[in-house]
Amino acid sequence: MSTSNARSIGLLCLLVTSVGWGLNWPAMKFLLQEWPPLFARGTSGLCAALLIALVALQAGQRLSVPRALWGKLALAAFLNIFAWMGFATLSISWLSAGQGALLVYTMPVWATLLAWPVLGKRPAAASLAGLVLCLSGIALLFAGADSGIRPDQLPGVLFALGAALLFALGTIVLKPLPIAPLASVAWQLALGCLPMFLFGLVVEHPDPHALSGKGLAAMVYMTLVPMGLCYVTWFAALRRLPPALASIATLLTPVVGVLAAAFSLGEALGAKELLAMGLTCAGVALALRSPRSGA
Repeated sequence: MSTSNARSIGLLCLLVTSVGWGLNWPAMKFLLQEWPPLFARGTSGLCAALLIALVALQAGQRLSVPRALWGKLALAAFLNIFAWMGFATLSISWLSAGQGALLVYTMPVWATLLAWPVLGKRPAAASLAGLVLCLSGIALLFAGADSGIRPDQLPGVLFALGAALLFALGTIVLKPLPIAPLASVAWQLALGCLPMFLFGLVVEHPDPHALSGKGLAAMVYMTLVPMGLCYVTWFAALRRLPPALASIATLLTPVVGVLAAAFSLGEALGAKELLAMGLTCAGVALALRSPRSGA
């Protein structure tokens, strides 16, 4: 395959990934009206893990994991799945889908900053400027009594930023595991989502009859697209494109999330929200364009 064809396929995979992940934010927000957050996310993740495992087997990849790697795999599952997906889902119990998407996708900036104390990679001036822009966008979301983030939404803010920080930490401290890529995703989904499912089953007491036809459609979408197809296309993109380009392209995700939530859920989308989205995305892009970025 030529370099230009590989790049085109990689960009197409990125487009599918970013749009699929972005549309998942309003889908999750709608689903939480009928099912509790951790049970819904855990159930979806376990189903996606099974599907990806079947795809891996069909592709001839082995699912076995060496005993010495189980600890690292469990840590990866906690940072990449349990914290990232679980905390992000919990955040929109208090926040709008658009607010949650913008806060969670500040992750690359935190990765750049965490690389300083952890790896000794001092952030460049562009990275620090990007942080200022991101924080300005977040602060703008807090402004205003009507559509801004209210004091009672603080738990949602903490969960969203916790998801971003822990996932960023994972990008810094975790190394790629020497196992098949689809097998790695399947195991991480299984190990990260099983605690959510069990906690939701015991503590959240979900009512199976509360799920409407639209809720079931949102559940199927979340399983097949964001947690299934999009992870496959994401890793396919990373095999064909530079990581920095792939990271910048994911800025489309919160944009899609904010716009989709406005049109499907009627969430606020005025000048303030557009400016906050622009500041946050510009900050992340600036941080990622830095030659010393640790993201």
